[in-house]
Amino acid sequence: MIKKITLLTVLLFQFAINAQNYKFGKVSKEEVEEKFYPLDSTADASYLYKYRKSYFSFTPNTGFQLVTEIHQRIKIYTKEGFNYATKSIVYYNPDSGSSESVYGIKGYTFYSDNGKVVKEKLSKKTIFKEKINKYNSKYKITMPKIKEGCVLELKYKITSPYATSIPDIQFQKGIPIKKLDAQVEFPEFYTFNKMTKGFHSLPMKTSFSSGKVGDTDFRINVFTFEDKNIPALKNDEAYVANINNYRGGMKFELAQTNFIEVGGEFKNYSTTWKNVSKQIFKSSSFGVELNKSSYYKKDLEKILANNQTDTDKINAIFQFVKGKVKWNGFYGKYTENGVRKAYKENAGNVADINLILTSMLRSAGLNADPVLISSRGNGVPLYPTLKGFDYVISIVRFSNNSYVLLDATEEYSMPNILPVRALNWDGRVVTKDGNSSWVNLTSSIHALEENMVMVKLTEDLMVEGLIRTKYDNLNALNFRKRKNHIKNEELITKYEENNNVEVEDFKINNQQKLNKPISRSIKFSSEDLIEEINGKLYIEPLLFLTQRKNPFKLEERKFPVDFATAWKDVNRVSIQIPEGYKVEKIPEPLAIGLPDNIGVFKFKVSAAGKKINTTCILQFNESLINPQHYPFLKDFYSKLVKKESEKIILTKI
Repeated sequence: MIKKITLLTVLLFQFAINAQNYKFGKVSKEEVEEKFYPLDSTADASYLYKYRKSYFSFTPNTGFQLVTEIHQRIKIYTKEGFNYATKSIVYYNPDSGSSESVYGIKGYTFYSDNGKVVKEKLSKKTIFKEKINKYNSKYKITMPKIKEGCVLELKYKITSPYATSIPDIQFQKGIPIKKLDAQVEFPEFYTFNKMTKGFHSLPMKTSFSSGKVGDTDFRINVFTFEDKNIPALKNDEAYVANINNYRGGMKFELAQTNFIEVGGEFKNYSTTWKNVSKQIFKSSSFGVELNKSSYYKKDLEKILANNQTDTDKINAIFQFVKGKVKWNGFYGKYTENGVRKAYKENAGNVADINLILTSMLRSAGLNADPVLISSRGNGVPLYPTLKGFDYVISIVRFSNNSYVLLDATEEYSMPNILPVRALNWDGRVVTKDGNSSWVNLTSSIHALEENMVMVKLTEDLMVEGLIRTKYDNLNALNFRKRKNHIKNEELITKYEENNNVEVEDFKINNQQKLNKPISRSIKFSSEDLIEEINGKLYIEPLLFLTQRKNPFKLEERKFPVDFATAWKDVNRVSIQIPEGYKVEKIPEPLAIGLPDNIGVFKFKVSAAGKKINTTCILQFNESLINPQHYPFLKDFYSKLVKKESEKIILTKI
C-alpha cells in the first residue's frame, strides 16, 4: 500500500510539473500550499523553477555584448530555508575599465492568508548596491514577508562587455530543482568548447537561428538544456574542498573567433594545457613581469652576502619577500599593478608576490619557476581552460629531482608547507622558455597534532591536570593563522566552553618562530569528566579528546574525501586514580587499517598500580581518499568512535 501511495504521489507530482505555469508573477495556489518537496521531504527549500538564458546582443558603439537573463522561483518549506530570501548578485565592476551592468530587478513573495494567495512586491528600498572590492560589486536583495510556506520569485538581467566569457550553467544546487530551463546562444563568429562537470548531466539540444548586423547575415548557435526533479547535492558532508566541483553543470570555454568574412581576423585560443600555460606566460602581466629584476638588486645583494647555500638562500629570500610585500587578499594568475609597484608599495596580489619571489630566487642562481594552480575555491579544472588557473606559487627544483614549493602570500607558511587555499591536486610549472609540466601539490609531510595529558582524580571526583600540545607543519600554520591575533583571554574562554574544563594556566610558545612547532600548555580542572553510578566511577580514557561522532554520514559518497594534507594525531593520557579505588575494567586494545595503507588507528589502554595510560594514534597517509574507499572509511570511523567511547571502570577497594 505504501509503495502504491508513493507511486501515486510521484505521478501526481510529475503531472503538476508538466501543467505548471512559469510565467513571471503567476504563482499557483498549489505551489503556495505545498508543505514539503515530494521527492525529498528533508529539503528546507526548492527551486520550483530555475531559468537562465545567455545570448549576444550587438550595438554599433560596443560591438557584441553578453546578456544573461535570470528567472528563479523558490519555495520555502522551513525556517532553515529563510536564507534563500536573501540574494546577492555579484558582477564585475572594476575601478577602471568596462563594467558589467545589472538591471530589471523584479521580485515578489507569495504567501497564503486565510486560504487566499497574497502577492507582496519587492521594494527598491530592500535592494542595496555594495562595492565588494576594486573589481566587483553586488546587489543585495532581501525579499519581503518571509514565512514558512512562502514562494519567492525573482528576475533580473546582467549585461557584460566581455562577450567571450559565458558564465557556467549550474544544473544542480544545494536544494532540489523541480524544473530547469537553460539556453545559451552565440553567433557563428565564436566557437566555444562545451564541458560537463559534476555527477548530474543533461542532454544538450542543438538548434540554429539567424541574426543580422548591418548588411551581414549570420547563423546563431543555440544550445538548450531541460530537466525536471533534479536532486540536491548538499554541502553537509565532512572534508569537501569545493562542493561545486561535483554539482552538475556545463562550462563554456572560448576556443576561437573568426571574423574574416566581416573584415576581421581569425584567432585560436587555448585547447591544451600546454597552450593555456604558454598563453599565460606570454602575457605582459606574467612572463614580462617575471623577467624584471633591477628593482630588487640591492636588497638581493644584501641577502646573499650572508647566505651561501641553496637552503639558506631559499629561506632568506622567502622570508624577505613575505616581510617586504604583503598580500592584499586578491588571487590572480596575472599581476595586478606590476611587480615594481607592488615591491615599492609593499602590497600586491598573489601573482605580484610570487612572481617577485620566483624572480629573486632565479637571480640568486636557483632553478626557480612559477607554478600555475587552481585554488580550492576555484575548483579542480578538468579541461584545458584559462579560467582553470587563478593562483601562482613558486617552485625550486634540484638536480636529485626533489623540489620545494613556496607561497609568500601566507605570513605563516614555510617551504613545502602551503596554505590550504593552494592545496588543490596539481599545479602547472612554467619554465623560462614557456614550456610547462605538472607537479603534485599534495605534501607527504604529515600535519601533526600531539597531546600529552597528565591528570589525577581527586577524592571529590575532580579531574586535575596538565595538557601539553604540539602542532607542527600545516597544523602549526593553521593554528598561527587562526589564533595568533586573538587574545589569550578569548582563547581560554573558547577552550573552557569546548572541553568542559576550567583553565588555571595557559601558555603558548613559538607563535612567531615559524621553524619550530607550536607548543601549548594548559593547566586545568573539571568536575564533568567523571560519572559515578552505584559507587563505581566511569571515565573515558581520552577525557575531552574523545572523538564522539562519525563525520561521515552518507551511505554512498560520489566525491572524494579531501583532507588537504596527510595528517597524524597522537594522544597520550596518563590518569592517576584516587586512593581507595582500583581498576575493574579497561577497554581492549584495537588496531585497524584502511586499504592501500591509506590510514591506521591504534588504541591501547594499560593499567599499572595507580596509573592508567592510554595511547591513541590516528594517521592518514593520503590527503585524498577516493569514493571507492568511502565505505571502508565510514566503517573505520565507526569502530574508532565506538572504541574511544568505551569507559574505564573504577571500583572501591
